[in-house]
Amino acid sequence: MLHPILKNRQSLITYLGVWVAVTLLQILLMSYTQHLDWLICLTDALVFNGLFVLIGFSLWYVLRFYLIKQHLLFDRIINHLLSIVVTLAVWLLAGYFLLGYILSDQRDYLSWLTLTLPWRVLIGCFFYLIIILIYYMMLYYEDLQQKLKIEAELNSLVREAELNALKSQINPHFLFNSLNSISSLTITEPEKAQDMVIKLSDFMRYSLSHDRNETTNLRNELENAERYLEIEKVRFGTRLSYQIDVPDSCLDMIIPNMILQPLLENAVKHGVHHSTEEVLIRLSCNVTEAMIEISVTNTFDPAADRRRGEGIGLKNISRRLQLLYNRNDLLQIKSVHTKFEVILRIPRQAIA
Repeated sequence: MLHPILKNRQSLITYLGVWVAVTLLQILLMSYTQHLDWLICLTDALVFNGLFVLIGFSLWYVLRFYLIKQHLLFDRIINHLLSIVVTLAVWLLAGYFLLGYILSDQRDYLSWLTLTLPWRVLIGCFFYLIIILIYYMMLYYEDLQQKLKIEAELNSLVREAELNALKSQINPHFLFNSLNSISSLTITEPEKAQDMVIKLSDFMRYSLSHDRNETTNLRNELENAERYLEIEKVRFGTRLSYQIDVPDSCLDMIIPNMILQPLLENAVKHGVHHSTEEVLIRLSCNVTEAMIEISVTNTFDPAADRRRGEGIGLKNISRRLQLLYNRNDLLQIKSVHTKFEVILRIPRQAIA
């Protein structure tokens, strides 16, 4: 693992900048309280702080690859105590040796240097604790980010799996009905059966070729929706008529793929299936600044014995919209007199 201070220039500059500030503060304090020559103060501060700059770097590897692996709190405390003893020993021995060599002619300073050992031990302990604490925070932050990343990936996989499961509920249901119709037509009207097979093939090819981004433009969805309606028209004949009223400004809008077919299937199921009269299914679109609004309406006979299913198509769409946009107010259902309407609202910003 790359050292966190060396990951980017800003971290390195911050680390060195803090030590420069500590060095300047130490020079001022020594000069003011001990009345030492500023050059001696500078040398003292540079040696001790420079050594701890290097030691501070190395403490990361000690913590990352050894100390952090201690699972028991007692073991971790004992190892930190040993680590701080070794750190202070190396720091003080190296510092005293270098200053004794560099300032060998400064007898008064060397005597004072010996007397400062206790408070230098305290300062060293303080430096060690601060650096270790910062490293622990970095480690826990990295672990947290890694866990959040893994959680996000898992949520994405779960979300994708659920979306695929929701979409997979569409085709078998529709395919079953279509194949039953084709089976009947092969005996009574072979030409219509052949036409229905071709349209069904195109429809299934589209539904199997959708991209993993879950989106497509409205133009493609309308083409597939028309295939679906043509298939159903072969099945129901004059009982089904449809009208697609979509302006050109809507055609390039991005929407979830395979989102229209369940709306149309619901209209056929509850409007056409048990009606003896012609039922009109109308699909329209309107674009606002914030939303793409798609409306599917169908007429129905209120006196007819309408099929009572579980409404899997509309529940399917509602759940998909909630997964994609984290909202549960994007599907509206209206039923007034002899008209049933489903309004689908798709946020433009969320899919830009």
